[in-house]
Amino acid sequence: MPAPPSHLLYLHGFRSSPQSMKAQVVGRWLAEHRPELQFWCPQLPPSPAEAIALALQGVADWPKARMAIIGSSLGGFYASVLAERLGCPAVLLNPAVNPARDLAKHIGEQSTWQTPEQRFYFRAEFIPELEAMKPVSLTRPERYAAVIAKGDEVLDWQEMSARHTGASTLLLEGSDHALSEFAGPLAFVLDFLGLSDAPAARPMPSATIRR
Repeated sequence: MPAPPSHLLYLHGFRSSPQSMKAQVVGRWLAEHRPELQFWCPQLPPSPAEAIALALQGVADWPKARMAIIGSSLGGFYASVLAERLGCPAVLLNPAVNPARDLAKHIGEQSTWQTPEQRFYFRAEFIPELEAMKPVSLTRPERYAAVIAKGDEVLDWQEMSARHTGASTLLLEGSDHALSEFAGPLAFVLDFLGLSDAPAARPMPSATIRR
């Protein structure tokens, strides 16, 4: 990171929303410690193509040299797609590696985790949209940071780790897909982005940092 970002985009995961725990934690920290930073966490539409289009439209006027992206799960996949297109840094939290494969079994009506009464339909035609946008590789892995939990009950941590070889990585021995204990990972994220005045993040118990 040459300089801390002035603009930060947060992309939530599948069946999630801007009310997700991690998005809220990041937003509150920024409001308290970096109120001058522009933070945007949009509600993403079910269509992957529309989600990417929405994000691109929203950051069209942002300074690409001073923006960064945080993405969780499916949002982590989207973050890598956007980072490759825009040339900006990205932090990926338990990022989906092959969502076209993994979400094929979730076609149909879904509800959001935070507001179960809000429902949407994940359509079969969304799978080819995901397949079409997958980056072949990360062209500059050093531009990325990844938080990967071995205890992720949804995604394969080894697949996530292999995909992001060369990225600065916080590998948690336990935890879960939601990163329910987010304090340690948050310090790692802020350190990578250059937003924290604290010393560089140190390995937490049962965690290693790979740079």
